[in-house]
Amino acid sequence: MATDERWYDDAVFYAVDVEAFADGNGDGVGDFPGLIDRLDHLDALGVDCVWLLPFYPSPNRDNGYDVADYYGVDDRHGTLGDFVAFVRAADRLGIRVLVDLVVNHTSDQHPWFRRAREDPDSPYRDYYVWVDDPPEWPDPDRGPVFPGEEDTVWSYDEAAEAFYYHRFYHFQPDLNVANPDVRAEIRNVMDFWLRLGVDGFRVDAATLMIDNKGGLESTRLDDPHGVIRDLRRFVARRGDDAVLLAEADDEPDRLADYFGDGDECNVLLNFLLDAYLVAALAERRADPLRRVLDLLPAIPEEGQWANFLRNYDELNLGRLPTADREAVFEAFAPDEAMGIYGRGIRRRLAPMLGDRDRIELAYSLLFSLPGAPLLVYGDEIGMGEDLSLPGRDAVRTPMQWADEPNGGFSPADADDLVRPVIAGGGYGYEAVNVADQREDPDSLLRWFGRLIRTRHACPAIGTGACEVLDVDDPAVFAHRIAGDDGAVVAVHNLDDSPTAVSIALDGDPTVAFGRDGASVRPADDATDGSERARAWRFDLDGYGYCWVRPD
Repeated sequence: MATDERWYDDAVFYAVDVEAFADGNGDGVGDFPGLIDRLDHLDALGVDCVWLLPFYPSPNRDNGYDVADYYGVDDRHGTLGDFVAFVRAADRLGIRVLVDLVVNHTSDQHPWFRRAREDPDSPYRDYYVWVDDPPEWPDPDRGPVFPGEEDTVWSYDEAAEAFYYHRFYHFQPDLNVANPDVRAEIRNVMDFWLRLGVDGFRVDAATLMIDNKGGLESTRLDDPHGVIRDLRRFVARRGDDAVLLAEADDEPDRLADYFGDGDECNVLLNFLLDAYLVAALAERRADPLRRVLDLLPAIPEEGQWANFLRNYDELNLGRLPTADREAVFEAFAPDEAMGIYGRGIRRRLAPMLGDRDRIELAYSLLFSLPGAPLLVYGDEIGMGEDLSLPGRDAVRTPMQWADEPNGGFSPADADDLVRPVIAGGGYGYEAVNVADQREDPDSLLRWFGRLIRTRHACPAIGTGACEVLDVDDPAVFAHRIAGDDGAVVAVHNLDDSPTAVSIALDGDPTVAFGRDGASVRPADDATDGSERARAWRFDLDGYGYCWVRPD
């Protein structure tokens, strides 16, 4: 079930919210013409694949994840012709395109749901999950995904005179994938977008999609993962090297199930690594990283992790042990307004970490770990958040292109923007923008370009075997990845105090990437010759990092 070319193993993914990226027609909302005009930025950065958040027709009550039509482009974002033009322009630059497949639920304005609620004998009735009376004792493992915003997973519909099931908002009724007609509809949707040239799908809420919805016997799947295998078979037949990237946030011992035997998802978003990596940054010690690499399951050769530090949702800490979770909240979300749903943080990484050196450390570490790295638009310039916006919108502010009105996102009046651009202070568009950083050789943007080029030059990171190395400083995380394309050793100091560690290496290490000031030298007076030096001393500043090729 492998694609002809496992391009995703060493890809750098870049997530884009179309409505917040670039406004091409001046109405205050991002669109595909605007995105096409900014593809040169992604090309210069070195991005391999763009993941697009939902851009389909939608009431847009949940950032487009309440889909009302799977076969179109919302008028605010352009036309199907604009979308095709974008895919072709990206393809000319060698940039692949993934789109969101949101089939755990629909909008309550979707024609399927409107027909389902109007006629109990309609075949669309069974597209959703209905009961006359909700269970008296709700299943504690199937409660609302947004506690505090939704109190129940069952809502009453007066037209249908029945309750329908929804794990997300009440305006997002769950689809019943136990119904073969629903699975046929999903295949039709995938076929449509594959024919328009997409390179695959990010499968939204994959864990919930195949769940026993509502705990009802009628929604129980004899083989839940058979649904994902079916999607993979379809993509493999219809799409040239197309892939499935899944949002599967499950127990550690179940994560490997989403890869199957190499016949389910190609790539999984690595929520577990994300939480523990942030814990390591908060605690300034390597132990959480050591633990998570032991927790992550072995995956088939055809599978890959997508590693990230932030995404569009909250930074979910729910799978961390209590002590680690409390340490992260204390370090990075000390104010109540910075948290959300009792489990996460609604902040961008740059203001969370604050220090430029620490930001570099975090992303150097992310890019050096086994898997494929994922960035969210604005990461590359260190964008901040707007905590005055509700919920997850705090991290979904418009892209900051230049020190000009609306940050260069749109020529519209500020009141007409999809969301306010961050202005003023250390993270406003006046201080943080693409244009200024493009001209500054010492900027974060230019640093990201060097990081991505180095990552591409070290393909072993994507496919090699990882070994955590023993060092005598608890703040230092050192690891070695070796594969057919050579080996890389990366050493990262999670603390702000300078340190030095010694590591035994074969050969003479060559520095591939590191902060100025990082040095590698023999740990003693041994010199090359008949007896080669084996112990090497890494001198690192506070938050220092260094990648070397050992031979």
